[in-house]
Amino acid sequence: MKDVKAYIESGVLELYVLGDLSPEERLDVEKMALEHPAVKTELAEIEQSLEMFAQEHAIEPSEGLRGKIVNSTLVNLGDDRIFTKQRKHSDEEEYEDDKVITMPKRTQFYKYAFAACLTLLLISIYGMVSLYSQLQESNTQLATLQADKTKFANQVNFKDNQLRIYRDSNYRIVRLKGLPKTPAASMMLAWNPSSQKVMVDMESMTLPKHDDKHEYQLWALVKGKPVDMGLFDNAAADSAIVKEMKNVALAQGFAVTLEPKGGSVNPTLDQMVVIGQF
Repeated sequence: MKDVKAYIESGVLELYVLGDLSPEERLDVEKMALEHPAVKTELAEIEQSLEMFAQEHAIEPSEGLRGKIVNSTLVNLGDDRIFTKQRKHSDEEEYEDDKVITMPKRTQFYKYAFAACLTLLLISIYGMVSLYSQLQESNTQLATLQADKTKFANQVNFKDNQLRIYRDSNYRIVRLKGLPKTPAASMMLAWNPSSQKVMVDMESMTLPKHDDKHEYQLWALVKGKPVDMGLFDNAAADSAIVKEMKNVALAQGFAVTLEPKGGSVNPTLDQMVVIGQF
């Protein structure tokens, strides 16, 4: 005796509903359905599911496609009528004395059936192409949403790192203010004496714009002397939210000057834009 569960899960019932089994295989399925209620119930559910799927995904064909199908069907019907008239005329001549009326042969039925199947096939192909296009569009939208989700997650991580610095008691926050010639300039940085790390807050930075031949340079004031802490650009041109600069063990304050591209060994004092001390 066959394992009913394995038989149901083999996929043969789906092939039976779709008409893809040989006559012998179909008889075997019908026999199993009679002997096992579970098989009969599964067959009914598959038929109902396929019918619901067909109704849900039915797509109205375009006017152009509908016209081609109708014209093709009319041509087939016209050929059948001409063939029938010619056959009837020939039969009447052959059996004129007996007055026998010949009936259309079964081949005509198959021709009508073929025309109907062809019509359904064309409509199905149109529906499958349309469904494929919708699936491709959905995949594109899903990829876009995934990219947006990743970008948002990165932004959240950047914000968390920024907040973590300000919450860490080991960091000392320094606010650098503008000079008389740059009163609107300001920026903020955090310095950790233990790890010697210096982090510049790029998001809250407000520095004057400059040309492509210059860039900003950060200096640490160590025992009254300036120490190079590295170069950076203004907030509008830099994509980082918090930028890590060079390390420094001791610092009484920090300042920023506008230097030629590549930086300078010593700061250009008349180009200083902000300064801040502890």
